[in-house]
Order: sequence, then C-alpha cells, then structure tokens
Amino acid sequence: MRRLHEPVLVVGGGLAGSEAAWQLAIRDIDVDLVEMRPTVRSPAHHTDQLAELVCSNSLKSTDPNSAPGMLKHELASLGSLVLSEAYACAVPAGTALAVDRESFAQRVTARLASHPRIAVHRTEQRVIPPDRRVIVATGPLTSAGLQDALTQIVGPERLSFFDAASPIVDAQTIDPEFTFLQSRYDRGAGADYLNCPLTREQYERFVSALASAERVIHKDFESADLFGACQPLEEIARQGIDALRFGPMKPIGLVDPRTSTRPWAVLQLRPENAASSCYNLVGCQTNLTFSEQRKVFSLVPGLQHAEFLRYGVRHRHTFVDAPRLLDAWLRVKRSPLMSIAGQLVGTEGYLEAAAGGLVAALGIASWAAGVEAQPLPRETALGALIAYATDPATYPYQPMHVNFGLLPPAPSSIRSKSRRRAVVAQHGREALAAWRSQHQPLMRRAEDALRELRPVHE
Repeated sequence: MRRLHEPVLVVGGGLAGSEAAWQLAIRDIDVDLVEMRPTVRSPAHHTDQLAELVCSNSLKSTDPNSAPGMLKHELASLGSLVLSEAYACAVPAGTALAVDRESFAQRVTARLASHPRIAVHRTEQRVIPPDRRVIVATGPLTSAGLQDALTQIVGPERLSFFDAASPIVDAQTIDPEFTFLQSRYDRGAGADYLNCPLTREQYERFVSALASAERVIHKDFESADLFGACQPLEEIARQGIDALRFGPMKPIGLVDPRTSTRPWAVLQLRPENAASSCYNLVGCQTNLTFSEQRKVFSLVPGLQHAEFLRYGVRHRHTFVDAPRLLDAWLRVKRSPLMSIAGQLVGTEGYLEAAAGGLVAALGIASWAAGVEAQPLPRETALGALIAYATDPATYPYQPMHVNFGLLPPAPSSIRSKSRRRAVVAQHGREALAAWRSQHQPLMRRAEDALRELRPVHE
C-alpha cells in the first residue's frame, strides 16, 4: 500500500464531501474534512450540519427499473453512507425516497464527527495545496475565496448557471376542504402526496398572476443560464398558458374524489419530515419576491391561508467544464493530486452528488492500495453519468441528472418501454456485480463498515 504523508484534504461538507470522507476513512485513510459553516455562512444553508439538504427533501424514485432507482441500487452495493442514512430517515413519498432533512443531516454529521480517521475543521478553505491529495466538493455555492483558487487551477473553463428552490408551508395552515391525499396512479405504499386541484378558471388566474408577479431579479433570465429541470415556476408560466399543466402541475394519474374526475391542473405537496408537519410545494421553484409568493400561491385552493416556513429562493451555481478537465475518477488532468466531486462537476441531484464523492474517494483509495481500478461500467447509472461528465466529446457541457438517455439502449426489438427499461436496469446490475467481483479488495472495507449501520432497504 502506498503511503499518504498527510491526510486527504476534503473541502466541503455537503453530500459529496461527506460521502468522500466516509469512503476514505473506512479504508483506513486519514481525512481532514473542511466545512466553512458556521464560520462563513452560505446564502442557501440554514444550519451548520454536514450533508444539509438545501432544496427539496426528495431523493427521487426507488423504482429499480428507473434511472434514479438504478443509482440507489448501485450506491447501496458500493457502501454509500449517504444512502444508508437517507433510508434511516425516510418519510412517506410514494415511490420516491424522501427524508426528514434535519434528522438526516444530524445522523451524517454524527457519523463523520465520531469516526477516528476523520478530523472536521470549521473554517473557510481559500487555497488548494499543490502537493497534497485534495477533493474539492464545495458545491454550486463555492465561496469567492476558493473560486479564485479553483480558477487558477482549472482556468477560464469554470462556468455557472442558475436554479431555484421550492417553498415550504406549515401543514396546519393548509385547508383540507380543498385538498385530497393521493399518489399518481395510486402508486406507493399509500396516499403520500397532498393535492390542490384547480379548475380551468382557477388555473388560468394563477398562471396570469404568476407570470406578471414581481421577481427578485428585475430582468429576464438568459435561457443559457437556466438548468431546465430547475427552472423557476414563473419562467415556465411565461412559455404559454398550458405550460404548467403539462409540466409540474400536470393532473395525470390523479382523480379528485369529490368530483370523481381528473382536475384541470394540480399543485402537489410532499411531506418535508416524518411528522408531516410541513409540506414542500413540489416543482414550485421560484424567484418571486417573498410578498409575491404569499400573494400568488394563495390563489391555489387549499393554500389561501398557508403560512410559509421557507420561501422559494434562487441560487447562483458554479460548475467546471468537466469533460475537458477531469478523468474517469474525477481527477484534474493538469493537477492529478486534485479531484473535484459533486455538483461542482456538473452532476445534478442529491444522490448524484454523493455518488461523485464516492467515485473521487475510490480513485484515491485505489491509488493508495496500488490497484489500477477500472472505471465503473457504462451500463450502470453511475458509470454512464461519470462517462458523460468526463467524455471530451460531451459538448456543450450542461449539468445532468442520471437518466436512461445516458445508458446503452436495450435492443430495438423490445417494443414495450417498461420492458426496455427493465432490460437496461438488469444489464446495469449485472455489470456492477462483475465490477465488484473484480475489485473485491477495494470494496471489502465498505461492506464491513455498512454492516455496522442500519441496513439499506433497496
């Protein structure tokens, strides 16, 4: 085994940094985990906990034949701490995995703070040591000081985009007379979503108010700066009167029990915690002023008197031109002692971020063990995502979630969409099993460590 003269420096205590620190520590590699909060505050975070979720509390579908479901299976097989703790803090969300965000962050923080191989430092990192193994996982809100240091290494390829977060409302202030509980097509263990149905007249009044409401930034967003999956609700509304009801407010798979018909449009709410004491307005990322949010969302039946526990906000996100800068283990080609992980790579999504931290850690761990590890197979969701993010042919590069478009397709002779996806998922499971078999020395410690945690439910 190669000797590391200093602990690996992991900068950033979000999902990617937390996962990276854990994966290194369980392989007997010392880690200095640096998180700037609470010494330096972030415009999006509310606590000083590690792995704090700043937007939705949903980690997407658990369906094993979906791309997010494939990623969950892979992270479980690779010994992910983030996924294990997410299942330990799960709240009802149909076929999705959603967590009690406070409990989740507290558990991850406790795990890392108590590990003998991990030293947590609460300070702002402003330099990137050129002679030390470093994983930069500072996320899309990287501090100005570190951005300067990062730019000096990666050059002018550093890019940025914008997205927005949804509001959260107090459950007790939602009027049950105008809502009903139901998951789309009655999927999941029960009725996990609270639905606010709108008639055509109510919907059009809402869209009109939304499109004309005052925004925090008094100019139109440039379309090139908006990540499509996180567009503010008002920007979608401005695309046409029906854009929302064919998008985040689509009513398909839902039947209003009071009318026995499908509503014209629906605003769905998802529990934010295990007690269901607060709800997230699903898909309602917004850049409206706080006063406008209260006014516009009060037009939705059931939310007339809703009390906002958190307003929607817009964030500036930073990411690097990964296809030109990084190799398959997320190491910076021009500075191989440095790795970049998480949303700073341009992989979008909570578990995608954690997965990036895991990949970066495995790259360092394999080097330390003197093992020439093969990249994760492209047949896997994670392998396909990393391949997309590090392929020089990926141009222009934009942030990406895991999705079936990145994976090798099923044979065209299979006509059924669900069957095609099942085949792709099965190929992914087989490919990962083969990779694990070839890399047992690298994976054995992860398996041992996870046995000490609550079992992951796949």
